[in-house]
Amino acid sequence: MIGGGAAGLSAAQTLGRSLRKTLVIDAGDPRNRFTAHVHNVLGLDGKTPEELGEIGRAEAARYGVEFRSGLVQTVTETPDGLRVTLEGEASEALDTRALIVATGLTDVLPDIPGLAERWGQSVLHCPYCHGWEARGGRIGIVTTSPMGMHQAKLLRQWSDDVTVFSAGLGEIDAETARGFAARGVTLVTDPVVRIEGEGTQVSAVVTGRGGAYPVDAVFVTSAMQLRDEFLADFGLERNDLPWGNFLVVDAMGQTSHPRIWAAGNVVHGPAVVPVAMGAGVMAAAAANFALVEEDYALAVAEEASPAQAQAHGHRHGEIEQDPVAFWENHYGGAGPVWSGKVNATLAAVVAELAPGRSLDLGSGEGGDALWLAQRGWQATGVDISATAVARANEAAAAAGLSENRARFVVADLATLGDRELAELGLTGMDLVSASFFQSPVELPRATILRAAARLVAPGGHLVLVSHAAAPSWVTFESGAEPVFPSPESELRDLGIAPGGEHAQEWETLRAEVVQREILDPEGRPATIGDSLVVLRRIAE
Repeated sequence: MIGGGAAGLSAAQTLGRSLRKTLVIDAGDPRNRFTAHVHNVLGLDGKTPEELGEIGRAEAARYGVEFRSGLVQTVTETPDGLRVTLEGEASEALDTRALIVATGLTDVLPDIPGLAERWGQSVLHCPYCHGWEARGGRIGIVTTSPMGMHQAKLLRQWSDDVTVFSAGLGEIDAETARGFAARGVTLVTDPVVRIEGEGTQVSAVVTGRGGAYPVDAVFVTSAMQLRDEFLADFGLERNDLPWGNFLVVDAMGQTSHPRIWAAGNVVHGPAVVPVAMGAGVMAAAAANFALVEEDYALAVAEEASPAQAQAHGHRHGEIEQDPVAFWENHYGGAGPVWSGKVNATLAAVVAELAPGRSLDLGSGEGGDALWLAQRGWQATGVDISATAVARANEAAAAAGLSENRARFVVADLATLGDRELAELGLTGMDLVSASFFQSPVELPRATILRAAARLVAPGGHLVLVSHAAAPSWVTFESGAEPVFPSPESELRDLGIAPGGEHAQEWETLRAEVVQREILDPEGRPATIGDSLVVLRRIAE
């Protein structure tokens, strides 16, 4: 989310309530910061812009939305989404699957002395925002372009004393002039040279011929300068409107790019606060639905992930992406992924073992480790995703499990040596388990499993559960068929097969393919084979 005004905060709150990991990047200079109060916002009428922002940030934060102060320098595409780079010496880069732009605009005022310093106080732009406060007073409208005609006609609704300084409109046609005269609106064609007053309050509009017209409020139409320069390289579709060149979006706020949405004044310059808020909600809902669709597609791909996992040193269809970024995006881009159920194959094996110290590799959101902890094990889970580990720790706390009973650690197992594993207290384990420890991105699986096997204490167990085949409904192009881990290949990779270098250190209790009941994409009962290896380290 780029922009933390009314549109951005509304979008962020909607995404937070949708269990999306959401970050708001905000420069801290909303368009309405010059005004004293915000109006026409049901339930919040009269709040200051600062109060409205504080309320919005607090509400969004309640749903897990995070905030970052800064300016966006560039937005670029990545193979799996977008990369947002912030300005500054560090030039921090942030990856995202979806981007909502709610940066608004800057009002560029006419170069008339006395105007800018009273902007938002007694120099105003929106009758619906400020007309009530100006009602019954002497209202001057300083026109700078034909767009000023809208204000000139509209403001007569709030006062009988309206003067239109029409130099910016050009020549007024006779019919329009008759309408103004009939409504008692005064027309002054002499150009305005300055605005007079004390402090932030206007008192008179002075024209070129020396005329001074007493006023209590001045309305003016600004030029609207969009804050979307960081999107320039995308060539997004735009539209020339009477108030400027704006991004084109559909009814749900999507731009011509499938991962970029926009809402608020960056799309519609005249939009007042509640309109911007509604647009933010709609854009967030559309972005969330797009991510939901992508989540389903990824889930289907994951059913075939063994086809992409490393087996026997072969990489079939492996995605070229940083593993940390891939798995953080997998968990961080959605709500909880874990179904809430323990791996049934693992549970059946472990039910026969006495509790002790356990380690679960690639623990994700902690399902298996939490199940073990609730049955007396001192369980530790390790995963590469910080979001997954945070959720696992939260689930442990919610279940009343102390850190001594269930703890989760963020670590890349591919980079940990024996010393680092020892420093984390991951030695002398009674049980080391790895359930579906396969990945569509680079994973030195055999190396990690060999290191994990060294963590098992004498008499302890190593349990590996892996996909043994793709689901029956998944097909592959000719020549792209995967190689799945089999019980025999698992033993060979560990050096435990007959004649292997570690064969004398382990007793093979089970090495077989077991069938597991699942549902196919149509919800029909089906089965899939899991490769199961259960080993016991021989006591010295």
